[in-house]
Amino acid sequence: MPYKNIEIGNSNTALAQAATQQSQFYKGFSSQDNTNFGSRLYDFALIQQDIINNFNTRKGERLMNPTFGTIIWDLLMEPLTDDVRTALQDDVTAICNFDPRVTPLQINLVEYEQGYILELTLLLKGTDQSASLRLQFDQEIGLTVQ
Repeated sequence: MPYKNIEIGNSNTALAQAATQQSQFYKGFSSQDNTNFGSRLYDFALIQQDIINNFNTRKGERLMNPTFGTIIWDLLMEPLTDDVRTALQDDVTAICNFDPRVTPLQINLVEYEQGYILELTLLLKGTDQSASLRLQFDQEIGLTVQ
């Protein structure tokens, strides 16, 4: 005896949303968007927000976790010598490796008049998905995502 399909309301939308949510690896919430209470982030959007939070914090600024954050803000107006470049690349690599969900594929640091531009290419572990992230550290503006 075949099964009957019974529709109550618009169940196709609910099934599509359930299937979409099951296919996502990582789920979280955004604390940045206060206009949309409970806004959810998935996969790269969540990872991107976590990495941006790390880059927005100076190393030593976070209570009870002095190793969290970056040294970029302390070296922002220093000339980009080989020693400074090495320190910044080591710091960025450590931040990217700190997140167990991604592997950094490419890290490119460029100096400009007001600060640095950091270009990252990250690979989501366990998949073949990658995403690029371009961060601008500016002396006057602060951190912007491009």
